[in-house]
Amino acid sequence: QVQLVESGGGLVQAGGSLRLSCVASGSIFSLNVMGWYRQAPGKQRELVATITRDGTTNSADSVKGRFTISRDNAKNTVYLQMNNLKPEDTAVYYCNAQGLTIVRLPGTYWGQGTQVTVSS
Repeated sequence: QVQLVESGGGLVQAGGSLRLSCVASGSIFSLNVMGWYRQAPGKQRELVATITRDGTTNSADSVKGRFTISRDNAKNTVYLQMNNLKPEDTAVYYCNAQGLTIVRLPGTYWGQGTQVTVSS
């Protein structure tokens, strides 16, 4: 199995910055896509940003120009740098990874989530 552990959430004022990290561990052969999703109270979980193993990124329009996703393949870690945070960014942020285990089984994995709260 593969485990994802997020860190870096917290409370910040509008206009501030936070950096989320997510470390993957376990029976990993390769992680093809890693990314971040978020879920605000009463809303569906939505894509924030994803990054492939070769560095191709995709992000939601609402965070373009403010959030930057990156990864360190050697450390099986994905980061989300969040700048100019807005109250509407308040949500639980979940790390996601898609890849193969050491026995070449495909899977999609989720972290437990980290709370980001932006005060106005």
